[in-house]
Amino acid sequence: MGRSRYKIYEQTHPHFVTCTILHWIPIFTNVETTDIIFESLKYLQQTDNLKLYAYVILENHLHLVVSSDDIGKSMRSFKAHTAKEILKLLQEKNVKTILEQLAFYKKAHKKETTYQLWQEGIQPKLIIDEKMMSEKINYIHQNPVKRGYIDEAKFWRYSSARNYEGVDGLIEIEKFF
Repeated sequence: MGRSRYKIYEQTHPHFVTCTILHWIPIFTNVETTDIIFESLKYLQQTDNLKLYAYVILENHLHLVVSSDDIGKSMRSFKAHTAKEILKLLQEKNVKTILEQLAFYKKAHKKETTYQLWQEGIQPKLIIDEKMMSEKINYIHQNPVKRGYIDEAKFWRYSSARNYEGVDGLIEIEKFF
């Protein structure tokens, strides 16, 4: 993944990944920005054989457990597309404060763009067994609970915890258990 120090050695195996907004700026605070995330994931499910096992979207980052035919390529495509679409939305809505922050905190080597939305890399962690898969899915689902946003994971709208409780979520997933 570009300049990331993290490497993906098993491209087709499930990975726990984290995507963080530059400088932890709260971008996912409305339906429009989260819809861009979901539309991109749905597209990759159709075109890259992306399998989404778990997810959570918080105000400034997201966690996924995913696999695809080439997870590195899929995640690069995901981040490039979502950055372009979210930046376009922010410009259309004239969200000057956030745009100014994204320009200010942009890495110096990013000369071809005015803004940088995502921090570099995805911090991939290979899921090596069923125990680790369960731990990562539970970590993802408990993230908003630990932050004190909700009392039970199934109440977080932007999480696959709902799917695992038998409630239709916002996107189809591959349930692990």
